[in-house]
Amino acid sequence: MSRDYLRQEIVEPAKRLGKHAGMGVGGAVALSLGAFLLAWGLYHWLKAVFPEGAWFVVLARFATAVGSLGVAGLVAWRMSSDD
Repeated sequence: MSRDYLRQEIVEPAKRLGKHAGMGVGGAVALSLGAFLLAWGLYHWLKAVFPEGAWFVVLARFATAVGSLGVAGLVAWRMSSDD
């Protein structure tokens, strides 16, 4: 009887929690990959828009870093709001 109770109250909820945790990790990986590819695309677009030259490549990298930090800051700010 105690084995059935343990299975009902601990093992079964832990299995459901594992499924939800796996979906959460998968979603986090997908969002991270998407954010990386967007930043990479922004960098290559800026590199194509700016004139040729070593300093314009540096400017494209800097603008990409500032843009990525801005988006990360915006997400962190919205996550911490009390709405």
